Amino acid sequence: MKPILKLYRGYANEQELIVMGHVFKPTSIEEYNFQKKNLKNATSVIKMFQIKTQANADVYLEHNKTKIHTKTLNDGYFKFCVPLDQDINYGWIDYEVSIVHENKTLTSRDSYIRPHKGNLGIISDIDDTFLVSHTLNPLKKLYVLLFKNINKRKIYEDVVSHYQALSTAGRDNKEEFNAFFYVSSSEWNLYRFITNFTEIHQLPKAVLLLKDIKTSLTDFFLTGRGNHNHKFDKIKHILEFYPNLEYVLLGDDSQHDPFLYEAICKIFPVTVKAVYIRQTGQSKKEKVISVLKNLETLKVSICYFKNSSEAIAHSKMIGIIV
Repeated sequence: MKPILKLYRGYANEQELIVMGHVFKPTSIEEYNFQKKNLKNATSVIKMFQIKTQANADVYLEHNKTKIHTKTLNDGYFKFCVPLDQDINYGWIDYEVSIVHENKTLTSRDSYIRPHKGNLGIISDIDDTFLVSHTLNPLKKLYVLLFKNINKRKIYEDVVSHYQALSTAGRDNKEEFNAFFYVSSSEWNLYRFITNFTEIHQLPKAVLLLKDIKTSLTDFFLTGRGNHNHKFDKIKHILEFYPNLEYVLLGDDSQHDPFLYEAICKIFPVTVKAVYIRQTGQSKKEKVISVLKNLETLKVSICYFKNSSEAIAHSKMIGIIV
C-alpha cells in the first residue's frame, strides 16, 4: 500500500504562489464513490472522515525548474508559500507536487489561479448558498449528506446562470475568467465531493478554502458546525492577497455570513462592491436586514434574495453583469 498525496487548487498574485494539500497514511479504504446510493453512499461518506493523516512527511514542489522541499504539519496538511517571478502567465496554471515512498516517487498534479488584471473577485459560501444543505435542520443536513449521492444533491435554480455571468463579467476575452473562491465551514474531507458537484453543474472553477481536516467519526457528526472564525480569516486573507480586485460576496442567512461580511466590509471599505445573501427560511430575518442596511451606508450594494433570478436582476441593475 502507498500513502496518498492529495492536492488542492492554489492561487498566486504578482509576488507569491500558494499551493496546499494533504498526505494520508497508506490505507485499504477506497476513495469516496460518487455513484453509490443510500446506505452504500453513507458508508462511503463516513469513510472520508476515518482517513489517517501523515505528520512530518517530506513533500516536494516542482516550480520554476527547482525542487522546493517542505514537510507536512501534524494533521498531514502542507502548504507552500513561495516567491513568484514576474514573467509568469495568468489564468489557471498547472503545478506538480511529489512524495517519496520506498524509493519510488509519487507525483500529483493540480492547478493554481493567477487572476488576469481585471476588476472582479467573487467569494461564495457553499452550503445553502448554491448547494441545498438544510443547515437550519441539522438532522436533515446529516441525512442528505449520508443518503443522497452527488447526483441526487440539489442546486438552487438560476444560481449557475448568475455565477457564470459573474465569472465572465467585464471580460472581452472568452478565455479569461474572474477569480472565484468557495469558502466554507465544511472540512477538507469534502473537497472532492464539492469540486465534483461544481463540475457536474458547470459552476465556475474556483479555489476552495475549507476547514481543517477531520479524522474521526465523532468529528463527522459535527461536520460544518462550530466556530466560523476560519471563514472570516480566509476571506480577509484573500482580500489582503489581492488588494486590487473588487469583490462580490455571496452567502446565505442560515448561519453567520451576513455578520462576517459586515466585518469584512468595515475592514475593506473600498474593495467590496456588492453583498448577496440568500434567504433560506420562510421570511427575511430582522437582524440580517439591519446588517445589510448598515452596509448600504458604506456604499456597498446589497441584495437579500429568495431566488437567484432576483440576484441576477440586481447584478444587471448595478452594472456588474450585462
